[in-house]
Amino acid sequence: MIAVEKTLLWPEKYDLFGVRVSATDYQEAVDALTRAARQGVPAVASLHAVHALITASGDAQLRDMVNSFELIGPDGQPVRWALNLLHGTGLKQRVYGPELMLRLCQRAAEEGLPIFLYGGTPEVLEALSGNLTARFPALEIADCYAPPFRPLTTPERGEVIERMLASGARLIFIGLGAPKQDYLAHDLRQEVNAVFLCVGAAFDFHAGVKRMAPAWMQRWGLEWLYRLSQEPGRLWKRYFVTNSLFLWKLLVACCSRTGRRPSVF
Repeated sequence: MIAVEKTLLWPEKYDLFGVRVSATDYQEAVDALTRAARQGVPAVASLHAVHALITASGDAQLRDMVNSFELIGPDGQPVRWALNLLHGTGLKQRVYGPELMLRLCQRAAEEGLPIFLYGGTPEVLEALSGNLTARFPALEIADCYAPPFRPLTTPERGEVIERMLASGARLIFIGLGAPKQDYLAHDLRQEVNAVFLCVGAAFDFHAGVKRMAPAWMQRWGLEWLYRLSQEPGRLWKRYFVTNSLFLWKLLVACCSRTGRRPSVF
């Protein structure tokens, strides 16, 4: 067990349907996370788009777990809009997992902070590692681990912990998708003195396995539509259910409030 006193200040959080989401931007998030990594303060950051937010909102155990994380970034534009609409946070940008990963890798390269990559397949990790080191030559990728497509056994969990500790990594990126990555980070945070970063599909994007949505679709919160067009059989139910619930919860929250509405965009 790791006992490190938390003395760092983290971005302020606001309630969105029971989930405490951080009102932050890239610069503040990168500064806070690298400061924790540099000082050896264990922490977890997860990036929540609509799907992750609504999934956590409807599951009490998961909700309590992610609310214990030091940072929950507004990964999706609709999450940023909801923060602005309901809490007047005035955020001008979201904190998109793939972009945050690149910015953190750049800072890690500059400051000599080793990183660990957990997720994907061996082929994805090989491509991802090659692309990251080509982009950031000074980046130290201490180790990688491609997990099986099932829960880890007790021996496998022990092996993962040993590898993370032996690597000396200060930043551990987890690319499993929500909520799997959140459960894993929460499970390991007391065992490994590092900053865990749940970045979803960032591994596939930066490995070149999947394509990101065009910039204009990202800007207008339509990334889900692009991903749905790429994988309709797998994603139609997810987006139909969670997007509908998000809109309903947002409508209820707006109707329960009075007074002038702050700027959304």
